[in-house]
Amino acid sequence: MRTMAAKSASRMRRWMLGVLLRLPGGGSDPASLLARFPDEALMPLRRTGLDPVPALGAMRDKDPVSRLKMPLGLRGWLVTGYGESRAVLAADHDTFSNDFGNMIGKVGIAAEQDPGGLGFADPPAHTRLRHMLTAHFTTRALATWAPRVEQIVDEALDEMARLGAEGAPVDLQKHFAVPIPSRLIMELLGIEVDDHTEFLRLSTERFDFAGGATTSLNVIQESIDYLEAIVARQRIEPGPGLIGSILSEYGDHVSDIELAGLADGVLVGGLETTVSMLALGAVCLLQDRAAFDALLEADAVGVDRLVEEMLRYLTVVQVGFPRFAVRDVTLGGHEIFAGDVVVCSLSAANRDPRHDTNLDRVDHTRTPPGHLAFGHGIHRCVGAELGRMELRLAYPALVRRFPQLRLAVAPAELTYRETSVVYGLTGLPVLL
Repeated sequence: MRTMAAKSASRMRRWMLGVLLRLPGGGSDPASLLARFPDEALMPLRRTGLDPVPALGAMRDKDPVSRLKMPLGLRGWLVTGYGESRAVLAADHDTFSNDFGNMIGKVGIAAEQDPGGLGFADPPAHTRLRHMLTAHFTTRALATWAPRVEQIVDEALDEMARLGAEGAPVDLQKHFAVPIPSRLIMELLGIEVDDHTEFLRLSTERFDFAGGATTSLNVIQESIDYLEAIVARQRIEPGPGLIGSILSEYGDHVSDIELAGLADGVLVGGLETTVSMLALGAVCLLQDRAAFDALLEADAVGVDRLVEEMLRYLTVVQVGFPRFAVRDVTLGGHEIFAGDVVVCSLSAANRDPRHDTNLDRVDHTRTPPGHLAFGHGIHRCVGAELGRMELRLAYPALVRRFPQLRLAVAPAELTYRETSVVYGLTGLPVLL
């Protein structure tokens, strides 16, 4: 049996689909499966354009800690306040646990359905796995990648210029937001050039939901299997990237399955989120000409300020990994009982008026206070600085290369994912 540490976090999607299929009347259509969830449970995953649905803010303003109707007979809580969310995310694992073992034995969930990965692990397993990654994602370690990021950005802009040379619309998401993080992550992981085309296909299809959720799940599994094969090859002859470095340092102390899971976590965490941020950030800029024009002349401090504000405003990862109360605890005046599930709405927390002001727009003139876009505590996104670097280099390059950039459709015609943990667009047609 594969242990929690030995499996990929991406399998959470496959696990959830499997659980839903066992619900009475669940059927096999992913759309009908979502309909089995109480509407309240899906509210944190929905938006109106770039903003969380108004009902989420109303719930936070009424009470930042609220009972949450959940499927599978679980007793749940939704945390929408900034301070309360920060407290949950920072709590030690003896208070709020991420360990998937808390679910085993409930409503027919078995140990073999454990999705694994950092997000569903507590120390010491979490500490061991995260330690393998952290040295590769420090600001100092990533600084050596900046020239390569600039080159990848320039190549994406060149391709956009070629496609839009005759005045035709260009899909900014497909030709800018996707290739930049895709290529960078593949190179950082140390995936060989001969595999780039296949991984670019998998990276694109993973987030293309036109074929339905089942197709996306199959692509995820294909990606994991592909990574396991790459890890097996590099165990014999380590490559120059992260996979090879971890194999060289840890050898037989890390299994092929464990390392494939970590690599897939890096792929997921550093790809889908950055794709969404690049595309949604572009929408912000194209609808706010003052911010767009300010970015044309911004220095490094101004760029950093705008990036942090957009991270706060967009909060593309809408909810954190669920926490399980290990003991009875009081949160926001409510008694949380041991065994309760607690879900933090990061998007609601980052719009909490008790923590900040001017929340419902991007204010490029200010330095926002601390946000939770990357989470908080020991489960804070390990690739946060990588994402920041990409955004800080890509946004200014985009507006300076195409100062007349504009939407090719009315803002109301843009289509967004209807229900998604990572919020994003389905496409972004622009005119150069």
